[in-house]
Order: sequence, then C-alpha cells, then structure tokens
Amino acid sequence: MASKLWEKNFEINQEIERFTVGKDREMDLYLAKYDVLGSMAHITMLQSIGLLQADELELLLDELKNIYQTCEQGEFIIEDGVEDVHSQVELMLTRKLGDMGKKIHSGRSRNDQVLVDLKLFTRAKLRRIVEQVQVLFEELIAKSNQYKDILMPGYTHLQIAMPSSFGLWFGAYAESLTDDMLFLQAAYRMTNRNPLGSAAGYGSSFPLNRQMTTDLLGFDTMNYNVVYAQMGRGKMERNVAFAMASVAGTLAKMAFDACLFNSQNFSFVKLPKECTTGSSIMPHKKNPDVFELIRAKSNKIQGLPQQVMLIMNNLPVGYFRDLQIIKEVFLPAFDELEDCLQMAAYIINKMQVDEHILDNPMYDPIFSVEEVNKLAANGMPFRDAYKTVGLAIENGTFKADKHIHHTHEGSIGNLCNDRIAELMNNIISQFHFEKVDEAERKLLQR
Repeated sequence: MASKLWEKNFEINQEIERFTVGKDREMDLYLAKYDVLGSMAHITMLQSIGLLQADELELLLDELKNIYQTCEQGEFIIEDGVEDVHSQVELMLTRKLGDMGKKIHSGRSRNDQVLVDLKLFTRAKLRRIVEQVQVLFEELIAKSNQYKDILMPGYTHLQIAMPSSFGLWFGAYAESLTDDMLFLQAAYRMTNRNPLGSAAGYGSSFPLNRQMTTDLLGFDTMNYNVVYAQMGRGKMERNVAFAMASVAGTLAKMAFDACLFNSQNFSFVKLPKECTTGSSIMPHKKNPDVFELIRAKSNKIQGLPQQVMLIMNNLPVGYFRDLQIIKEVFLPAFDELEDCLQMAAYIINKMQVDEHILDNPMYDPIFSVEEVNKLAANGMPFRDAYKTVGLAIENGTFKADKHIHHTHEGSIGNLCNDRIAELMNNIISQFHFEKVDEAERKLLQR
C-alpha cells in the first residue's frame, strides 16, 4: 500500500480509512486534469524563484503533459492504496523521475491544491453550462419567431384569462435564461480567482510569485488574502450552486408547462415521439417522460445550494474535513444540468404546436378584456365597459372579436426578441473565455 503524503510512523485502522476517504478518490477523478494544470503552473513559478532548476522544470513539465493526455483520454486512474489525485500525480512523477517528482509539492498544501483544482474544474464546467444555455436560448427564440402569430390562451389560477401566443410562451423562457445567465456570469467571475499560494490558509515562507501562477492559469485575478482563499471553499460552491439552481428553475417550470400542454385535456403541443414512452397496459399512452425527468432532475439541482449551505454554514475559519462532502453533491451536478439542457433544447427544436386552439368557442371569454378596452377607448368609463361585457358573457350574448392588436414592447404584436437576443449576446461576450483558452494553450505548450 502506498504511503500517504501526511503519514507518520504508524498505520491507521482500515475502517477509519474507509470512512474518512469516503468517495473522495472517486470525486477526485473529476479533478485530475485540473490538478495537472495547477501543478504545471506551480512548478513553472517555483523555477522562477530558484526552487527548481531549469532542466528539472523541463523534465517535470514533459511528464505532466503526458499525465494530462492520460486524463484527456479518460485513462487516468487513482490506484488502490493511493489516497487522492494529488498523491497519484506525484506517484506517477516519482516513478518516472525519482525524487525530482517530490519537489512539485514545495510551497503549497493539499488545501490550496484542491482549491485551485476546484476553481479550474468549476470554471470549465460553468463554460459548458453557459454554452448549453445559449443553445437552448437560440432554440426558444427560433420557435418564438416561428409561432409569433399563433394565439393560445393565457392562464391565471389555471383559469383561462387573456389571449397569449406561442411567440410569448417560447420567448418568455428565452428571456428567463438571460437572467439566469447573469447569475452564471457572477458565479464565473467569483470562481475565476486564483487561490494557489494560500497553502493551508496562512501563506508560505517561500517567496512565491502568485501573480505569475494567476497569469499562467488564465485567472482574472487572485484571492489575495490567504485566509479568505481558504474560507472561500464552500462559498464558491454555494454561489455557483445558486446560479445552477436559477437555470434549473427555468427548466423545471418550462418542463411542467410542456407536460401540461401535451396532455389530451390541452393538446396545445405535440412532443417528439422519441421523447415519450408508452404504458405496459394502456396502448393509447404517450407519456412525456423526458420532460418529467428534466423537471425532477432540475428540482433536485434547485436543492443543491441548501445542501452546500448545511455542510458549510456552521464552520469557523480554517479548513475542516466537512468540506470534502461538498464535492460529492457538487461535482456531479454539472453533468446532470448539462444533460437536462441538451434534452430540453432537442425537444424544443422538435416540438409542434396546434395552430387552431382558439377556434374552440370555449376560449371565447378570453377576448372579453379586448372588448372592455375597445369600449373604454371609445369613451365609455372603464367600470361601465367592464359591467357591460360581464353581463353579455352571463347572458350568452358576448361575441368574441379574435383580431387583436397589441403594440407595446414585449406584447403579442411586439415580442422584442431581437432585443432579448442582444441582451443575451452582450452577457455572453463578457465572460471572455478566450483569455482562459489562450493561457491554457500556452501552459500546455511550454
């Protein structure tokens, strides 16, 4: 069994080791390639301050690049008896380069190693979420424009209320995603700060160049105060989780609408056949399983901030092992949300709508407000117009005029989709992903 980085001259009980390690080795596989990137930046900085020789740096970088490729190819493993990803990387280096491989740990603690790994991982995963949100947004805008003139009933209290349109319905969820994107942008900016060099939370006596590692890894800036850098663990995950929950909230609500509108009692939309399933005993059934699963998974993700908060909220300053458990709920959540976004975009693209819903006279009363407004515009006091139309509905004499004309911004006749798209594009442009791409490219080519 390989020794632990922290191990002294005694062996720990195997049951205690099983309990304390938990799922950490499994979770660390998410972080492997980011641990390598962090190590590459760190040792480049160590050479610049005289803690590594130039020839040592060259050999270590070459071997770290090989390990990085192993990660990219999905072949990286944490061997039995090896505690975590940091130990595995160091073990692989020492096998190839001897004691030189042990030098990569100078000037840092596992605490700031895992901090930078989490930052790099989260930064990359947030980018994937941003990209998938953008895809769904574009599908929604396209559908909104396609069906901008197709009316449908609007509801309050699940009662028919006023005329709406599929242009409004699809467009509403598109605009909701722009607000979600603002949360993602704030989470990304908070994430994209370098904690490397904070060591165990109290800095190092080595003359570390933290600005250099910040630049090498493409961070916008650093977590300057070393105590705050460690306090930021858990806080970053919580804030990112809130951003993910915002996206998930939009998805869950949209999925519920779609399930409702797909039911026979509504029949407003038709979902793609491959996104529905049948019943084992009822041959007529076409259940909206994909949207139901999106709804459930999205609701689970909306609980993520609370899970993180309940783990971290009662911890004082400094590192505690409690924080290990956050990884178990946080790291897998990105793939789940990305999956939901991809499925939602696919269904929206394939979704068909009923273009003749309002031909049914049961929906005629939703045009009553239009009639009230018409009478008021012609000089009748609004309350009198309201009463006149109400009595006509009660008497069965109301005749719906279905030729409506709305002109104000954001209404049926003026969706403002071009402005919503401009807003989304403006938010996305402020992430500056190209800076990270360039920094990582240069680091891997050193």
